[in-house]
Amino acid sequence: MYGEIERQRVTTRRAALLIGGKLLIASILAGRMYHLQVIRSERYKLQADGNRVRIRPLAPARGRILDRFGAALAVNRETFRVLLIPERAVDTARTLDALDRLIDLTDDEKADALRQAARRNAFTPIAVRRGLDWRQVARIEVNAPDLPGVVIDVGQIREYPHSVGAAHVLGYVGAASGAEAANSPLLALPGFRVGKAGIEKVRDSTLRGKPGTRQVEVNAFGREVRDLSIRESEPGGDVRLTLDVALQDFTVARLARQQAAAAVLMGVAAGDVLAMASTPGFEPNQFSEGIRAGVWKSVNSDPLSPMLNRAISGRYAPGSTFKMVVALAALEARVVAPGRRVECRGFTALGETRFHCWRRRGHGWVDMVEAISRSCDVYFYDLAARTGIDRIAAMARRLGLGARLLDELPGEKEGLVPTPGWKEKRHGARWHKGDTLNVGIGQGAVLATPLQLAVMTARLASGLSVVPRLTLDGPAPDFPSLGLSDAGLRTIRRGMEAVANAQRGTAFRHVVREEGFTLAGKTGTSQVRRTTRRERETGILENHERPWRERDHALFVAYAPLTAPRYAIAVVAEHGGGGSAVAAPVASDILREALRRDPLAEDVSDGLTFAGLRGGRG
Repeated sequence: MYGEIERQRVTTRRAALLIGGKLLIASILAGRMYHLQVIRSERYKLQADGNRVRIRPLAPARGRILDRFGAALAVNRETFRVLLIPERAVDTARTLDALDRLIDLTDDEKADALRQAARRNAFTPIAVRRGLDWRQVARIEVNAPDLPGVVIDVGQIREYPHSVGAAHVLGYVGAASGAEAANSPLLALPGFRVGKAGIEKVRDSTLRGKPGTRQVEVNAFGREVRDLSIRESEPGGDVRLTLDVALQDFTVARLARQQAAAAVLMGVAAGDVLAMASTPGFEPNQFSEGIRAGVWKSVNSDPLSPMLNRAISGRYAPGSTFKMVVALAALEARVVAPGRRVECRGFTALGETRFHCWRRRGHGWVDMVEAISRSCDVYFYDLAARTGIDRIAAMARRLGLGARLLDELPGEKEGLVPTPGWKEKRHGARWHKGDTLNVGIGQGAVLATPLQLAVMTARLASGLSVVPRLTLDGPAPDFPSLGLSDAGLRTIRRGMEAVANAQRGTAFRHVVREEGFTLAGKTGTSQVRRTTRRERETGILENHERPWRERDHALFVAYAPLTAPRYAIAVVAEHGGGGSAVAAPVASDILREALRRDPLAEDVSDGLTFAGLRGGRG
């Protein structure tokens, strides 16, 4: 009996403990549930929504690039692209083969689509080809039942209406690099393009705009179920350039006769770059949807380097266009008077070395204006020796040489204004007097870009520190004076004027003369290789008789009108031969076109003044 009672007592105690334990566990669970569902409910609701809701960026429309009058240089147009959704395709490879029979896919396009299909989620669309025309779209739509997973999508493509003409200035767009896209969901969007060169690159942040967002609900596999909300994107801002597209097209067409050339036309008053051309050029529209590997290889392997913007990146010995720098340096330092005369017998001697003039018989006695007009090398050998390299280099920099001038385009070169310090550092050698004589005629180590030569000319024409600009972002600048003497500038301008108007001027026979049409200018012939003594003794081959790459460069700089300059220009024709015969007529035509289109042309009573000068070897 006692044992039975004891067993019941133990059983009751155990039951009580079990019930108590259950109650404790239930209390803990209830407390935890209260904590999760009441106290922490907002946090977990947000986490659940985060798993259920995705934010997708919406690409903004890219801003336009316009010329100074509002003409479109870079715009967007609607384009069709064919997408493939792998999960809907029975067999991705077979579907691509079927699509190939309709629109002739390349091997690269098919390989790229298969590669993306293997790497991405099966429900993520793959862009197979962009830029479809109506006939291709129609073929795909008609055969849609036989193309599972293939859909047509409408997007935007960057278009350059003037194509090659302004390509070096505008640049082009392309897909963001892997590193760029990794840091931005917007850049990772299929079809989104960023600036890769030119204005497109420098002003990319303005042109790109601000992305919108699309809030979508997804299932457990990440597949989109429905849209929840949309915030529209803000299109990019327009960029207005100083270019006049009509002048740009005219300049490109005028340079087209040369294998490789560049020209820069500037407004003297504000430094506006009205035309900047470089030939040969490239087709920027090929880059908008991704340039094909074969085309890219062909462009890069072209010996004429069509991707190079020669206007700002081509460095050339300026030849006799540099003689104004030497003359002005001498006048400012009061080394000589403008009327001082030097006898040119066809050469000058420095020790046992002879420095020859381009005119073998010599020019006789010449003063500064005549030396500029007839491009006498001997006169400038003498003037450079008297002036010294330090003064010449200082004047060159004062006139815009040896420095980057335009921060609105990537890739600009500084050129080179050599000094004794530069030679010691670069070559570990001492500067010699012969180096100064070579620089005195724009040869030796001195190098300049067409843009720098145009700026130099604008500064000579105005006496102001003109700085070029390519975008119309603000009011026209007010340039300070260069601080050069009026008398010195007048002498230089008289020499430049005399070239085409004086019968013995080196460009007298090579420029078009019309009533009321004259310019002031200077041409240069830049040697690309040294003439040997044997060649001088036996007869130097004419430029047109040499292999193209051994021919001299032809240069020309000018401003117009003469009494109230509004335009400055520099033209360089690589291996073009003589500056007078080749470069001067090109610049003459461009300046006449600029004056013809000038809204102030009717107010010009003195007409357009032209004087061109042959430099280097005359």
